[in-house]
Amino acid sequence: MRRLLLVTALFASFAQAADPIAIEVHRDANCGCCKAWIEHLEANGFEVDDHVETDMAAVKTRLGVPHSLGSCHTGVIDGKFVEGHVPAADILKLRAQPDLIGAAVPGMPMGSPGMEMGEHKDAFKVIAVDSEGEQSVLAEYPAD
Repeated sequence: MRRLLLVTALFASFAQAADPIAIEVHRDANCGCCKAWIEHLEANGFEVDDHVETDMAAVKTRLGVPHSLGSCHTGVIDGKFVEGHVPAADILKLRAQPDLIGAAVPGMPMGSPGMEMGEHKDAFKVIAVDSEGEQSVLAEYPAD
């Protein structure tokens, strides 16, 4: 019986070990919250290719990030942009929707991944952008 339990546990651990999800992150060298967001991604199964940039405005323009949705860093996954402090779970939602070209958390809301400040959390929305440029709410997080 003990051997059966060990074998079962071994196979369960193999089943749980998933390949990391590759994402590129473009950020300014001096931004601490960008590094904290990268840590959030890595803790949630992402493998981050970190790019330190000198001109983030050019990166955002090249990737098609609407100016109104701007934040401090920009990720790229499966050719889609991930702007700002988007939670890892919402990046997975973005990947699952082929009609979307990106998702963003505009600004830098306190309490979003990488912007933690104790227990305080601002309300924020994750905005999805489709191929026509239309915006919709992908996820919504309440304030505490």
